[in-house]
Amino acid sequence: MSSVSIIGLGNMAGALAGRALAGGNAVELIGRDPAKAKELAGALDGATVGTAGAAPAGDIVVLAVPYTAAAAVVSEYGDALRGKVIIDITNPITPDFQSFVTPDGTSGAQEIAKAAPAGAQIVKAFNTLFSHVLAAGPAEGRTLDVFIAGDDAQAKARVSAFIESLGLRPLDTGELPMARALENVALLQLGLVAHSVKHTDFSLGVSIRS
Repeated sequence: MSSVSIIGLGNMAGALAGRALAGGNAVELIGRDPAKAKELAGALDGATVGTAGAAPAGDIVVLAVPYTAAAAVVSEYGDALRGKVIIDITNPITPDFQSFVTPDGTSGAQEIAKAAPAGAQIVKAFNTLFSHVLAAGPAEGRTLDVFIAGDDAQAKARVSAFIESLGLRPLDTGELPMARALENVALLQLGLVAHSVKHTDFSLGVSIRS
C-alpha cells in the first residue's frame, strides 16, 4: 500500500482520501485551514493532518487544489517535494468551460512540472472523474477507469498500484505531453454536461472487446 499526502480540502480531496483509506493506504490531509483539515480528517477514519508548508509525509503527493494555485503550491513546497511522485488532478479550463488557460501546445501538468524540484515526478491522473463518481466507486459491475500520463515509468507504476488499491483500473496513455489530451477529455465531459447528458453522474472509460 502507499503513503499519500493530499494537498487540498475540497470534494476531490475528500473522495480520494476516503477511497485511499478504504484501500489500506496511509493518508495525510494538508490544507491552509487547520480547522477544516481536522474536520475532514475526523469524518474519515484513519486520516492524519499535516501542516501546510511543511514537508509532506507521503511518498505520493496529490495536488487537489485549483489549477490556478497548483504551480504556486509546488513552488512553495520546493525541495520538500524532491523524490516525491506528484499526482496532478487539476484541469486548467477557462471559467466559461470553452478552452484552457494554459498556452497552446502544453498542458497544466507540464506547467506544474516546470515548478517542481529536480527528482520529483509528475503524473497526471484522476482529472476525468467527477468527485462524487470517484467517491461512489465502481457501479453496476463496471470498474472506473483512471487515465494516467507521465514521463517516468517507475512513477507511473507506483501511481497505477495506488489506483488499483482504490478498486479502480489505471490506463497508461503515454508520456506527460498526453496530459493535454486528458485535459481535453475533461473539457469534453463538461460539454456533455452542458449539451446532452445534462448531469455529472457518469464517467468515461474503455470497453475492451474480447
